[in-house]
Amino acid sequence: MTISLLPDNPAAWTYRRFEELYAIPREEREKLQLEAVRINFARLRNRIPALKKLADRQGVDAIERIEDVLPVCFDHRVLKNYPIQIIENRDFAKLTGWLDKLTAHDLTRVDLTGVTTIEKWLARLEAYGMLVTYSSGTTGKLSFVPRSYDELGPWKYHFFSVNRASSGVDPWTTRLPTFFPGYRGGYQTMLKMMSLFNVEMAGGEAHYHTLYDTHIPADLMALSGRLQAAEDKGEVMSLGLDPALLEQREQMLRQGRSREGDMEQWFGKLIRDYRGQRVKIGGTFADLYRVARAGLDKGMTCEFAPGSILQGGGGMKGYKDAPADWEEQVKAFFGVERLGNQYGFSECIGNAPLCEHGYFHFLPYTVPLLMDADGKALPREGVQKGRLALVDPIPTSYWGGFVSGDEVTMHWEEDCPCGWGGPRAAKSIRRFAENEGGDDKITCAGSQAAYNEFMEFVAGEA
Repeated sequence: MTISLLPDNPAAWTYRRFEELYAIPREEREKLQLEAVRINFARLRNRIPALKKLADRQGVDAIERIEDVLPVCFDHRVLKNYPIQIIENRDFAKLTGWLDKLTAHDLTRVDLTGVTTIEKWLARLEAYGMLVTYSSGTTGKLSFVPRSYDELGPWKYHFFSVNRASSGVDPWTTRLPTFFPGYRGGYQTMLKMMSLFNVEMAGGEAHYHTLYDTHIPADLMALSGRLQAAEDKGEVMSLGLDPALLEQREQMLRQGRSREGDMEQWFGKLIRDYRGQRVKIGGTFADLYRVARAGLDKGMTCEFAPGSILQGGGGMKGYKDAPADWEEQVKAFFGVERLGNQYGFSECIGNAPLCEHGYFHFLPYTVPLLMDADGKALPREGVQKGRLALVDPIPTSYWGGFVSGDEVTMHWEEDCPCGWGGPRAAKSIRRFAENEGGDDKITCAGSQAAYNEFMEFVAGEA
């Protein structure tokens, strides 16, 4: 099967059905991908200061082979490579100047008058045309993804498509009441995606049910470590924070202490109210297992209509000794036949849906590469294990090439029994930092000295 795709407009690829995209022959797909990455790099190389700095130092002027892109892929930590003092001092002019190095948009024109919190800063950027979201890791330092409204269309179409692939239900034609055991909104990447896309998929605000109607303030996430240290010393008031922010923190702490009970009560009501109806349930697998286990212990199961779907993610944090059959327990309690799942980076638009045989299949607009311990490209053949890099040729606001902290086993031959094409990753994905004392030392392709200088440039130290 052959479909016509233009390499100079990979955003349009997201508007095609995933079945068509997976059916593209490998040789044709890889030729399209190389040309798309080559064109996108040429467009952005001298427009994004951080990319220009890295490309200049690595001596990369053009992409001739797909492996050529590795020396100019950003360490994923570059998106939080700002001095923490900028956040602590609430110096939003400097924070904007830092972000300006990572985008093709001119952020020097953003009016920062009256901006005193990260929330207000993100809202001001959004009013300017950006869609900056954040994620946070174990360090608590926020990573800011410099996406804009330029990427909203393909981001949305991909989100709908990958949800159809992983659930078997078409969200364009079938709106299902949706339960999400979290907060209603915020600028955290997942929450922003929920408000941008999941509400529409549910059929509107009235059909989108969240555990808490509030949202998580970015300032609390950014200052969580400092707040905890100050609280331990009895010095919270000395930080000079807005009293309203401190009250939000107290509310979230109370919610955290009562969350398990709140969730059980909230799910219990929805289970009763929506008995016999088709629904969509989302959340982390740890939360969903917690609810399922509590219900099964009481001899309960849900009675939703056939065709209900469950979309999870986030692993089983909090359950080091989760039983081998936890997935079967979750399906048994909620009465669903499959657990939808997908894998990807918040930095990239494209996620890989999980097939029924337990593999994450990458769509053509997400280009995976594997690196060995020395930062060299591993062969794109057979079965290989290494550090994953993803290149997203869709964004025009920022550079979409990132080296992750994930060790992935990639199957390059397209012989999955599910019938989907494309390279696929096994479910057994681990973070390098988990086995290395929490410190992930990435050896980057190309010159390490050049890469270190680039990181210092982004941080404002060079």
